[in-house]
Amino acid sequence: MQFSFTNEIDDSLVRSLLARHGVSKRLLSKVKFEDEGHILVNGTEQNAIYRLKIGDIVSIIVPDEPDNEFLIPEELPLEILFEDEHYLVVNKPAGVPSITGLVNPTGAMSNAVKGYILRQNYENQAVHIITRLDKNTSGIMFFAKHRYAHALMSPGSKYRDSLEKRYFALVSVEKQSNEIIKNEPSKLSEMGEINLPIGRCDDSIIKREVRYDEKSKTARTSYKIVKEKNDLNLLDITLHTGRTHQIRVHFAHIGFSLIGDDLYGGNHDLIDRQALHCHHLQFLHPFTNEMVEIELDLPEDMKNLLK
Repeated sequence: MQFSFTNEIDDSLVRSLLARHGVSKRLLSKVKFEDEGHILVNGTEQNAIYRLKIGDIVSIIVPDEPDNEFLIPEELPLEILFEDEHYLVVNKPAGVPSITGLVNPTGAMSNAVKGYILRQNYENQAVHIITRLDKNTSGIMFFAKHRYAHALMSPGSKYRDSLEKRYFALVSVEKQSNEIIKNEPSKLSEMGEINLPIGRCDDSIIKREVRYDEKSKTARTSYKIVKEKNDLNLLDITLHTGRTHQIRVHFAHIGFSLIGDDLYGGNHDLIDRQALHCHHLQFLHPFTNEMVEIELDLPEDMKNLLK
């Protein structure tokens, strides 16, 4: 694939111009050192430290990405919510992992997307995950279709900063027992924010907790109640940071474990997985400069609890 940029700073290095346009050092090394990669200035091959004049056109030819032999392609059902030449957005069912592991090398969304890429015979065969979900969380997953599109959505970029994810979750109307916050109100306010640091539990490689030491990272979650029925609150939640299990940990900590979340104080009396669903994704598209918004309905198992 080829991408072109106009230089706006006199005497700028090629690599500096490319960095301003989100070309990472890793991607630049692929362009520089792989056989099919090229850096062109006004159509002539140059290197990354070539000095530019205002108005020079710099083009990079990014090598096609080969098949990852360790990721097994599978012909699994795939509901596509959005697709263009740069990005792919799909609906992940509950119970399906986002990525494979050593124990379970198949059956994940990454296997399904890999199979789809092969069937479509796309030039770039690598799977780039931008956002992932816990195995038992349903909803929107976001993929890049080539490494430059992935780099532009990396943490710290203005395009990544534009990304917003919202989730539906079900919690009890009344707070469950929690000694840490026993003096707090017994019901959630109509809307609110939880700003508490999260880190890994010392005795687990999976479980997280609110903690206040060097092992924690800032975590911020806001919510509003959109429906109350059957002694349940349906919450619309916005993630402002992306910590592992952030929503589940935050609401469990304040005494409102998600319905079905047995890892963080819930149970399977009403539903056999945590009642959490990513229903909204929006991002500023790096290649069109348009805001893309995707909305997904509440899944049936969560709807049934509100009937």
